Amino acid sequence: MSRKYFGTDGIRGHVGRAPITPDFILKLAHCVGRVLKKTEDKPVVLIGKDTRISGYMLESALESGFNSAGVDVILLGPLPTPGVAYLTRAQRASLGVVISASHNPFHDNGIKFFSSKGSKLSDQWEREVELLMEQDPVWVESSDLGKTKRLNDAAGRYIEFCKSTFDGDLTLKGLRLVVDAANGAAYQIAPAVFHELGAEVHTMGCTPNGMNINDQVGATHPEALIAMVKEKGADFGVALDGDADRLQFVDRQGRLFNGDELLYLMAHERVSKGEALGGVVGTLMTNKGVENALLQLGLQFVRAKVGDRYVLEELERHQWVLGGEGSGHLLALDKHSTGDGLISALQVLQTCLRAKKDPGELLKEVVLFPQVLLNVPLISPTKSSSPAPWQASEELLTLVKHHEDALGQEGRILIRKSGTEPLVRVMVEATRLDRAQEVAQALAALI
Repeated sequence: MSRKYFGTDGIRGHVGRAPITPDFILKLAHCVGRVLKKTEDKPVVLIGKDTRISGYMLESALESGFNSAGVDVILLGPLPTPGVAYLTRAQRASLGVVISASHNPFHDNGIKFFSSKGSKLSDQWEREVELLMEQDPVWVESSDLGKTKRLNDAAGRYIEFCKSTFDGDLTLKGLRLVVDAANGAAYQIAPAVFHELGAEVHTMGCTPNGMNINDQVGATHPEALIAMVKEKGADFGVALDGDADRLQFVDRQGRLFNGDELLYLMAHERVSKGEALGGVVGTLMTNKGVENALLQLGLQFVRAKVGDRYVLEELERHQWVLGGEGSGHLLALDKHSTGDGLISALQVLQTCLRAKKDPGELLKEVVLFPQVLLNVPLISPTKSSSPAPWQASEELLTLVKHHEDALGQEGRILIRKSGTEPLVRVMVEATRLDRAQEVAQALAALI
C-alpha cells in the first residue's frame, strides 16, 4: 500500500491547505497516539518546532490530538530537528515530533516523527497511522486524557550534547566563524555551541520574526554567508537550514563545499586515524567523483534512495556509521542517531584542525563530475499511486536511454519526483559541464 500523506520526510505542505490544517493535524496526532497506545499504557511525546508563525497553531493541534488519545505531551519550544531526536532518546520518551518544513519558505510547514531511539520511523509505521486516519476517532474517557507540560532548558541540554561530540583535546580558540542559522530553529543554539567551544562567532540569520525563515539566508542561500565570511575575514562559515539538520560550509576564500565533499572529509579523517569504517552510504544523487575518491580510500560505497531515512536504513543494514546527501544531510551514527547540521559542522572543523589543513587541501584527491540539477514544477501534483504522465512516457524513456548510451561510463542520469515539494528533479552528470547542461535541458523540456 502506498502512503497517502507521508513523503520522504514526514508530512509537508502549504499552511491552510490540506493536509496542513489544524483539523487534519489534530486527527493525525490522535491516530499516532492510538498507534502508541497499542504497545504502551501511558505514552509520552515530545514536541519541538522551528520559528514559523504557523508553529503555534500546529503545536496546539498536536497537543489536543495527543491528549485526546490519552498521551502525555512535553513541549520543547523552538529546537532543531536533531535536538528533538536527541531529547526523545535522552528523556526516554515514546515519540518525538517536529513541527517544521525544513528548508521550505515560511508559508509551508510540516510534521515529522522520531522513534524512542531518536531515529526516523519505518514506512510500515506510517502506513499504520494512515489506515487509522480513515477511521472515526476513538476519544478516551476524561479520566484517561493526557496532560501537557514544558521541559525547562531544552536548548541548554542540546547545546551540551552537541559540544560533547567534539573531541575533548581540541578547541575552536583562535578561529573566527560566521554562523548562519537561517532565522530558524538554531538561531540561539548554533552561536552558543561554537562560542562555548572557543570560537569568535559572527552571526547572521539569527533574528527570526516568524516569516523570514530561509529567506535569502541559510543553507539554501549560501551567497549571503560567502559574502560575510569575506567581509569579516573569517576562517570558516557555517550555514544551517530552517530546522538545522543540513549543513553548507565555506572556507576563508569563499569556496562553498557541498554535502558530498563534507562526507568525504569526515570519512578521510576517520581513515587517517585508523578507524575501521567499512564503507560509506550516499544516495542516487551523490557525485561520482566522491564515490571514486572514497573507493581510493579503501572504503565500500553504497547508494541509497534520496532521503536521509533511506541513507539511515542502508547504514543500519551494513552496520556502518557515515552517510549523507549532497544537500548537506550528513549522518555520523557514532555521534547521533540522525542527521545534525551542528554536529556535522563540528566534525568537519575537527577534521581541519587535526590535519592542520583547509578543506580545499584535503579535497585535492576528489575530482567532481560536473553535475546539473533542474527542477521542473508539477502542474497537477498528486499523491496517487498510479504513474504520472511523465513517468509513463515512452518518449521520455527513449530519450533517457539515448543519452545514457551516449554518456556511457562518463556520466549518469537520474529523474525523480521530489518527496518534499511538487517538483520533478532532473540530474545529469558528465565529464563536461556543457554536455551535462545540454542533456538536462533536453529532458526537462520534454517533461
